[in-house]
Amino acid sequence: MGHGVSAFSDLSVAVLAGGLGTRLRPVISDRPKALAEIHGRPFLAYLLDQLSNAGSSRVVLCTGHLGEQIEQAFGKRYRKLQISYSRETRPLGTGGALRLALPHLVSDPVLVMNGDSFCATDLTSFWNWHATRGSQATMLLAEVPNTQRYGSVKIDHDGAVIQFAEKQQGGSGLINAGVYLLSPRLIDSIPEDTAVSLEHNVFPALMNQGLYGYQERGRFLDIGTPEDFAAAEQFFAAIDERETTAVCSTR
Repeated sequence: MGHGVSAFSDLSVAVLAGGLGTRLRPVISDRPKALAEIHGRPFLAYLLDQLSNAGSSRVVLCTGHLGEQIEQAFGKRYRKLQISYSRETRPLGTGGALRLALPHLVSDPVLVMNGDSFCATDLTSFWNWHATRGSQATMLLAEVPNTQRYGSVKIDHDGAVIQFAEKQQGGSGLINAGVYLLSPRLIDSIPEDTAVSLEHNVFPALMNQGLYGYQERGRFLDIGTPEDFAAAEQFFAAIDERETTAVCSTR
């Protein structure tokens, strides 16, 4: 597949929106995490806006618990995006859910996004960087002031991932931002109908075998805890303001 935005529109995209959201239960108990409301809009709408603005044309939403609510909320189209659904009937983890969706994913590579985090990044630049590496898998890495909750990722001078550090360590550093470009062969290698984690099973096994990390300076948000969910309003208000300002200043 060639470079450029026109080819980016041919990219298959999977959004992993099947998480149970157990830590968010005190805040939202009646809906999936992806439908948590921020500024009166479901969180998932911000991810779909990011995809639509980048030129994506189709997306597969990987749903699970209460997945019918996501289908009711978004239907088959959102802006320029054609939406299809892959619904797990029992929790399969991020890897298992992605493997289940493979029949919907027809490009090489496939863009994969976590449905409960957002990174302000230029997705086409990420894709072009991945293409120059010829890697099986590239993860987007965000720089955060405290890695303690996430665990950090170390890369070498060429961007190859060389270490996943434990969560306890803390301090500033790079973390997995939950956005990936993966070869369909890699997705096909995940066992079918089995609970598998991309983060804990698939990626660590890929170290030194073509796993790369792309550094992003943009802001990162994960709505996994009530505290971070509470901060989401300000996060998106700041991004909306910056983007509006950028649009105004380029006119």
